[in-house]
Formats: sequence, C-alpha cells, structure tokens
Amino acid sequence: MEASETRYLQLNQMPGVPPLELTGERTLPDVPEENYWYRRHLAVYRWIARRSAGLRLADLACGEGYGANVLAQRAAHVIAVDANPEAHEHARLRYRRPNLRFVRGLVEEFRSPVDAVVFLQTIEHMQDPEATLRGIAAASPLAYVSTPNRLTLAPQGAEKSDNPWHLREYDAGEYRALLERVFEEVRIFGVFHARKLRAHELALRLGWDRVHPALGLTRPFYERFVPAISSRDFKLKERDLEKSLDFVAVCKR
Repeated sequence: MEASETRYLQLNQMPGVPPLELTGERTLPDVPEENYWYRRHLAVYRWIARRSAGLRLADLACGEGYGANVLAQRAAHVIAVDANPEAHEHARLRYRRPNLRFVRGLVEEFRSPVDAVVFLQTIEHMQDPEATLRGIAAASPLAYVSTPNRLTLAPQGAEKSDNPWHLREYDAGEYRALLERVFEEVRIFGVFHARKLRAHELALRLGWDRVHPALGLTRPFYERFVPAISSRDFKLKERDLEKSLDFVAVCKR
C-alpha cells in the first residue's frame, strides 16, 4: 500500500506529547508496522551505549529522540540535535533526563566539543557528506557513523534504493573510502539478522514466501511477527560486510 493512502501515527503517546507521522525520512517507535526498522536502529544505539559509559555524546540528526534517550542511560551527558521542528518538539517533551538536552539545529553547524559523536542512518541524506564528516571530526576525536548497505537495500545493479530521502547509498568499499578521507582510523561493523529474524531468513530460502500466500497466512502471520521483533534479533560483526544490512563505522581522527 502506498504511503499516500494510509497515515501511520505513533500510538499511545503520553499526555501532552504530539505523535509523529511516519514519512520514511526517519524511523519511529510506537508504530507497529515500523517495528522492524525501529528495532534494527535501536540495536545499534544500544551497541554504542554499552561503549559510552561516562562520555559526553552528541546524537546528530536524532529524529524522534529514542536513541538519544538510550545513550543517556549510560553516557554522562547527551546533546541531541535535529533540525525538524516537529521531531524536536516531540523529543523534548517525551524524553526527559537531567543529562539529556535536545537542541534544534542543523547537523552541519554542530561544533560543540564532545567525547564522541553519534550520527546514524543520515550520511546518505547529505548533500556534501565529506564536509559533514569533517565538521564531526572537528567536534570529536571519536564518531559512530552508520548507513544502509546499498547491496542489500537497493535492487541488484541499481545505484540506490527508491527511498526518496536518500541522495546516495554506499557499498562497503565506497563507504570506507569516504570515511578514510576524513578519519585516520576506520573500523566498519555490519548489522545482521539474528535469532527469530535469522530463522525467518532461512525459512524464506526454503520457500516460506511461496507457502504463506498459498495458505492465506500472510497478513495474520506478519501482523504478529513484525511487532514481536526485538533489538536482540540483530547483531553486529566485522566480517561479511557485503552481506550486511547496515554499516556501523567507528571512526577516530
């Protein structure tokens, strides 16, 4: 179904917190149909949070704010920056911690010194990605930068997926080349399916995508399966990057 035909709004928001609409520009919690993408991104935030105890962080292009909230559970302080007025207002009202501050602004203009910058699933949206990365490097000696893997997101042979918000998508070699023009040390991890998503992946290889339509099970199965996905159904590893879903780069200047 086309996004223009159905509006997806966040469910069950706290009083006084305006729900955000799913547009494809950013992922959202509290939208059952979006749970796969939300949990896929949340897994990366939690992976970074475990490595950020006591640090001062900046979460650039923080969107709805859920990731900054996760980081603030471990970090000493988090500045969360986003230019979108609706996302900023929602995040400011929903996520309240003494060590978490939401700022409305452009990521290209961020210059506050921090211990690490978190910049996830956004470099593919940037008009000048190298300039954006240089600004991040100027603000911090450490950056976590993620982007989808074009080889598993876009159709085979295509330059990019049909996501209208993405200006450019990368394979592992292209992504590393971009990052190494700015940072002295770059390690790239891939995001992969685990647990029930890995089992589903194997089932598809065995023909599950032919069985469930024939039995009329598609809608009831996925109405239950998608909301049940958790962040533990994804894992990060440093090999087989060409098969990964997303790249998570750990960059040092």
